[in-house]
Amino acid sequence: MKKIIALIPIVLLVLVAACSNDEVTPQDRFDQYVKHWNEQEFNEMYNMSTTTSTEKYAKEDYVERYKNIYEDLNIDNLNITYDKLSEEKMETAMEKGTAQFPFTVEMETIAGPITFDYKATLIVEGEEENANWFVKWDPGFIFPAIKDGGEIGLSNIKPERGEILDRNQLPLALNDTVHNVGIVPGKLGSNPEKAKQKISDLLGMSIESINKNLDAGWVEPDLFVPLKKVPKSAEQTLNQLWEVSGVTERKVTGRVYPYGESLGHLVGFTGPVTAEELEEMDSGAYSANDIIGKRGLELLYEDKLRGEAGVEITVSKENEEDTILAEKPVKNGEDVVTTIDADLQMKIYESYDGKAGTAAAIHPKTGETLALVSSPSFNSNEMGFGISQSRRDELQNNPKQPLLNRFTSTYAPGSTFKPVTAAIGLNNESIIPGEGIEINGLTWSNGEGWGNYQVRRVSESNGPVDVTNALVRSDNIYFAKKAVEMGSEKYVNGLQQFGFAKDFPFEYPIETSTISSNGKLNDEVLLADTSYGQGEIQMSALHLAMAYTPFLNKGNLLKPTILADAEKSQVWQEKLITGEQATLIQEALRNVVAAPNGTAKGAHIDDLAISGKTGTAELKKSGEESGPENGWFVGYPTKNQDILISMMIENTEKQGGSAFTVGKVTELLKAVK
Repeated sequence: MKKIIALIPIVLLVLVAACSNDEVTPQDRFDQYVKHWNEQEFNEMYNMSTTTSTEKYAKEDYVERYKNIYEDLNIDNLNITYDKLSEEKMETAMEKGTAQFPFTVEMETIAGPITFDYKATLIVEGEEENANWFVKWDPGFIFPAIKDGGEIGLSNIKPERGEILDRNQLPLALNDTVHNVGIVPGKLGSNPEKAKQKISDLLGMSIESINKNLDAGWVEPDLFVPLKKVPKSAEQTLNQLWEVSGVTERKVTGRVYPYGESLGHLVGFTGPVTAEELEEMDSGAYSANDIIGKRGLELLYEDKLRGEAGVEITVSKENEEDTILAEKPVKNGEDVVTTIDADLQMKIYESYDGKAGTAAAIHPKTGETLALVSSPSFNSNEMGFGISQSRRDELQNNPKQPLLNRFTSTYAPGSTFKPVTAAIGLNNESIIPGEGIEINGLTWSNGEGWGNYQVRRVSESNGPVDVTNALVRSDNIYFAKKAVEMGSEKYVNGLQQFGFAKDFPFEYPIETSTISSNGKLNDEVLLADTSYGQGEIQMSALHLAMAYTPFLNKGNLLKPTILADAEKSQVWQEKLITGEQATLIQEALRNVVAAPNGTAKGAHIDDLAISGKTGTAELKKSGEESGPENGWFVGYPTKNQDILISMMIENTEKQGGSAFTVGKVTELLKAVK
């Protein structure tokens, strides 16, 4: 609570205007006084005060107190009104040399409006030509409650931050009791330096940081010196800390993230607002001690989660109950309920076993986002409660880049993209169901313009290749030929209908999927490579998942959602293919798994029918024979169609390529069936 210092009486200072009682009426003077007051001209108001007032209240204290109160309380829209004296009252006042003006003060403050009534007494002071009317002032003019003393207090009541919940109301971020671990310096034992080193190791704080806290001017041997907040979940660390001499705790409320690393990138974390952030924010929205969202959903929904502080303006007097002048009730933050399934998110994250990659899981019939995974990750508890510089350096220098949010990034989708090319071709009729083309050998080039470049496929075909056979066998040459046949303009138009080169319609910021570096496919080789998910095409795991929704929704591409109260099954693009064409692709995706020559035979299991498409994105540089590969698989239960997982694992070239990813997705779909 901020206390506003009371006025201190000092020596008289009287300034009067050179005019006579006959020339100036009390009405004229009070009009002038109120004008100064409405304009907050406190010097001029003081100069119109009576001798008894100025003897009691020094000008400097008077002016400073008015200014401080009005500034501290953010007083605005000040309006003082009063009734004019009647002719009869005017005559009486002129005869007696005294007049009274009941008045009303209205103002807006940081805690809301304040209105009060008070009475001003004007008296004549001075002799003959030096006589004039002056206001008998007291602190009641500021607020009647402090007429006879008292301190004005301003209290801020911090709002409780809203929680972030999953679709089953499980907390992803909540306010919970945490351990504020600290030291009582006088109890560090016979070897304080050894104790501090142990504390440093367990809390991830430098010795310098610990000593800085201990060297603060207020610290005494028997006082508790807080160091760092630790969540209850860090039980092993806490138990080791309690064994160190001098270590103790205070239980406080803090932000806790029960799912740790699995949701680090998605949920993010909170932290103290910085001076730089305060400069960029609306004036008055935050104060220096506030906690704000720093990343992820905590940052994205900051305005909704943070709530609004309550404010109370009071007058305190000894042995009396506080008088409330104005009160703005605290408004706690709202909970954010998401479509995320926390248990599924954790299962997908743990399936990576530390490997790098990204995954998105959706409900393909509603567009609800069930999981958004980036692996490896960071622990939001560690980031939120204060991470040491050495630990931050360790994360930043990790070659697997745990601080990189992969699910917001875009990648080459490899052959998982072929169903999209098939849909574009079916829609513009450059691909006819059941119509096959002859393809001989494992490579194909479209002539001299291609130089030495050839498109390569993994297996030869027996007879003509149609779109179904091409999807099942993942035939690069078929899709390259069809893309060249339909031409750049038709193909790019089809890609745009699937959301490429357009803002992704999702509340969480996801990178825009791109067709090429310049948005065009004028080069025929680039056009051919793009058709099977190579070339320069880039898309996020979530966009790839959504790109499969037309196959399961009679041709409609759905919008992804992440808030539980959002409308379900929103359509982003209508009728990209017909119902019959969607069924054709569905059947092909089932045969990718079920057919003997399908590329996802690893997903063919007895107790669950799975459909999907494999993909291997080659990252080799020009001129290289081989290089790193990202293994993709997009899969869903053939019958229920209530979950679809789009998963990419980096550097699978030594682990069986996309087959490695197929195994992961298959186990996940079995676990949630």
